[in-house]
Amino acid sequence: MKVSVLDDYFDTIRTLDCFAKLRGHDVTIWNDHIQDVEKLAERLKDTEALVLIRERTQIRTPLLERLPRLKLISQRSVFPHIDIDTCTRLGIVVSSSQHADTPSYATAELTWGLVLSSARMIPQQVASLKAGNWQFGVGSTVRGKTLGIYGYGRIGAVVAGYARARGPAMAKARADGYDTAASKAVFFEQCDVISLHMRLVDATRGIVKAEDLARMKPTATLVNTSRAGLVEPGALVNALRAGRPGYAAVDVFEKEPLRDTGDPLLNMDNVVATPHIGYVSRDEYEIQFTDIFDQIVSYAAGTPTNVVNPDVLGHRRK
Repeated sequence: MKVSVLDDYFDTIRTLDCFAKLRGHDVTIWNDHIQDVEKLAERLKDTEALVLIRERTQIRTPLLERLPRLKLISQRSVFPHIDIDTCTRLGIVVSSSQHADTPSYATAELTWGLVLSSARMIPQQVASLKAGNWQFGVGSTVRGKTLGIYGYGRIGAVVAGYARARGPAMAKARADGYDTAASKAVFFEQCDVISLHMRLVDATRGIVKAEDLARMKPTATLVNTSRAGLVEPGALVNALRAGRPGYAAVDVFEKEPLRDTGDPLLNMDNVVATPHIGYVSRDEYEIQFTDIFDQIVSYAAGTPTNVVNPDVLGHRRK
């Protein structure tokens, strides 16, 4: 099959052990990011199997209708960036492993790293030292503090486990014996660190509101390695300017990739920001792309797997 891989920024995919699974296929890897439909349609006009790296590129109807040879989209995890109904209508199979028993340990580790980086002001201290100013300020320790996990799923549970290892008073969640907040208001008022771990769907979009942030302590930190859309647009910047919470550590943004150096979150001393690297590690890539490439191999063998639009199977493109 003619396979195209989008958004492999650092040309990592071909260096993975699992890339050998595509031996015998005609693979093209694109290292840049574009969203322009005209350019994508030209780039992908001969593509039969399209590999996506999470939600980096939106695959919408205007593009899909201009890809007459596309038979398969292979990716991993959720798919709000793909017009599934259009794929079904056009006979395009969408295979996406939901990895039900496999949390993203890479994201959980980055979350914990951001907690510590924010508490100890690590990026600010590094920048201060490099600028010849020595120390930046006085940070905080996390031992004995209360961590709130908002969205206790696979990743949230792993993060809570890291917190438990730091001390029994550090974790607060709704399962596995952790304390339970009496209400959303109490949750935001009492926690020293709140970490968001939810999928972005209609029910969770904007679930963290300005009034929630205003309840946080001036010494508290909001950590978001999930999706920026979980927080009301503009609410976090306004809350940080108002001093509640006092700090934030974010890996996700309302518009990605974020290249606007004037974005407020990139210009606040009380914010630690990373460029959506939660799932970006070689180990995580090996796990993810093993699934993605296996889906291509299965499709080529005539037995599509992990199909999220099963209605397409009766009329899929040949």
